[in-house]
Amino acid sequence: MVSVAIRVKVLYFAQAREAAGTGKEEVSLSEGSRVSDLVAASGKAHPGLQAMSRVVRLAVNAEVSGEGRVLEEGDTVAFLPPVAGG
Repeated sequence: MVSVAIRVKVLYFAQAREAAGTGKEEVSLSEGSRVSDLVAASGKAHPGLQAMSRVVRLAVNAEVSGEGRVLEEGDTVAFLPPVAGG
């Protein structure tokens, strides 16, 4: 059986951008991968993101999403750290 890869665009904002060392990148994952798989892959590639994994919110195609969502070819996933405001 051949594993099919999908590509997703990943955007990092604020502290997540600092931790990743980039504001955006493209990541290849196996077909059927979930947001949680992307979070794990990003944490492995950018260890600074691991510390934020419990507080970061994720948006898929501009819609806040849980880690169980299945990703599809061409999706855009944004890492949104908490924002302080007044």
